[in-house]
Amino acid sequence: MGKLISSPQNPLIKQLVLLKEKSRSRKKSGQFLVEGKRELALAIEGGYKVETLLFLPELFSEYEAETISQNGIEIIEISKEVFQKLAHRDTTEGVIAVVQSKHHRLNDLKFKSKTPLILVAEAPEKPGNIGALLRTADAANVDAVIIANPKSDLYNPNIIRSSVGCVFTTEIAMASSDEAIAFLKNNDINIFSAILQESKPYHTHDYTLATAIVVGTEATGLTQEWRVAATQNISIPMQGVIDSMNVSVAAGILIFEAKRQRDFK
Repeated sequence: MGKLISSPQNPLIKQLVLLKEKSRSRKKSGQFLVEGKRELALAIEGGYKVETLLFLPELFSEYEAETISQNGIEIIEISKEVFQKLAHRDTTEGVIAVVQSKHHRLNDLKFKSKTPLILVAEAPEKPGNIGALLRTADAANVDAVIIANPKSDLYNPNIIRSSVGCVFTTEIAMASSDEAIAFLKNNDINIFSAILQESKPYHTHDYTLATAIVVGTEATGLTQEWRVAATQNISIPMQGVIDSMNVSVAAGILIFEAKRQRDFK
């Protein structure tokens, strides 16, 4: 078939290890790694360009590699030792792809409806939380996710894994909070900021118009910009001892209230 790489010391493999481990390498090259059949299928479905496909023949056949391949993709067979060097997960299906990154600009967002429902997350840091937020957004079929003041590289392997690949099929933009607020206001999208101060219970508001639901980190919450810019600050009434919950759980409660209202409008 073609190329075979059996040594982890191969220069290409060393480059790919950097893509796996270093955000700086991903940003500089405009590339990242996708591991697993489902994740790769979702990346292709999401319009990502696959540049190189590496496969371990014991787990992933040459026929599968050729079936997945698009025009111009280089297909490389690799040894088990090389695969273990590149793989992020303990259990996987023997396929790793080098994929081109996207820019994720606000103006590139495409909404499915004239009254979009958008989830905004300000400064999420933990890859697991970002992945969970993206899964929530996918489950609710929101129009877009905006990550404001991003602290993490979107193509971090832990985000790809924890999002179960829906990072590739969700409309995502990354911008500063000021840029995101300006974008929402310019597009006449109501801003509902989840914050305790000067807030009203979330279930008392109408989310059937163009709506952005904004959540912050559990540690510090939303910044002042979102408090001031909000059409209305909203909160989830807490009945326990502590006054916060996991950000993806809070986002799910708020987003699905908006979906409930829209489904019964």
